Amino acid sequence: MFKDLYLIAGIIGILSLVFVWVLISIGLIYKQQDTNKIEKILSTSGTIFALFILWRVFVTSGDLGILLLIGSVVSFTLMILGYFIDQSKKIFRAARGWFIPFFLIFVVRNFLYEPYQIPSESMVPGLQVGDFILVEKFTYGLKIDRTSSPFALADTPEYGDVVVFIPPHDPRPFVKRLVGKPGDKITIIDDRYILNNKEISREKIQVIECFDTAYQRQTQCTLYTERLGSKTFISQNMESRRDKIMKIEQLPEVPPGFYFVMGDNRDNSADSRYWGFVPEEHFVGTAAYIFMSWKCWLCFPSFSRSGVIQ
Repeated sequence: MFKDLYLIAGIIGILSLVFVWVLISIGLIYKQQDTNKIEKILSTSGTIFALFILWRVFVTSGDLGILLLIGSVVSFTLMILGYFIDQSKKIFRAARGWFIPFFLIFVVRNFLYEPYQIPSESMVPGLQVGDFILVEKFTYGLKIDRTSSPFALADTPEYGDVVVFIPPHDPRPFVKRLVGKPGDKITIIDDRYILNNKEISREKIQVIECFDTAYQRQTQCTLYTERLGSKTFISQNMESRRDKIMKIEQLPEVPPGFYFVMGDNRDNSADSRYWGFVPEEHFVGTAAYIFMSWKCWLCFPSFSRSGVIQ
């Protein structure tokens, strides 16, 4: 994220505006002028810089938590300095108004829960395109950066977890099912998934009509109940993708510190079968709850799918 020069320029710009505002507030510059007009210009410019920074975070799929931390530190520092150097306490009151929301959003988003929208069909039928989920951030430990090691309460992912992570090839968060841990040997033969010489337990439920968005045609989907570790969930295979199945006999052993993940929509998921293992420090948390579904901008949000994610 911080390799983006536009983002760095935006951060420097907004910090420069804050610095100028502090100098005006304590009377070091523009002493003889009407500062209200100047402060309005600074406020408008700051809003423009903030929107620009948010846009760059969106474009680069950056970690908003880091920016919230920077905002919390800067506003807290200003709050302390303002208390001692500004007799009118104008800086203190303004900085306090910034610090409280910055810090609260940072704590909730980084250490408790973060919203995320499902963008693809890789976890159908459990998670549908347009589902808004809450990611439980503390499941595997507390961390500041999404791709760093936890600084407290570290824990390891378990079989069957619906994990949210940053894949090795893409800065955007992905959602998949964890099916392999360090040291595991995984064999994939057509529809059969064999973990350490034992086939993952699954039972056929039914065959339904479904729509393949990639090929834009109706097809048949076979639903299965699968059991992995302590988790029971539903997976599916798509008849229209039968000719695209990867016929793999034996995958490399999962190396230390890495995990193997797959989508529940087995024939329509880009996952570890294609781009490799996921480093443990890249796990963000678990997909815990669906709180609403919003299929399109012109659709009404729906709460019919709300509930715990299996």
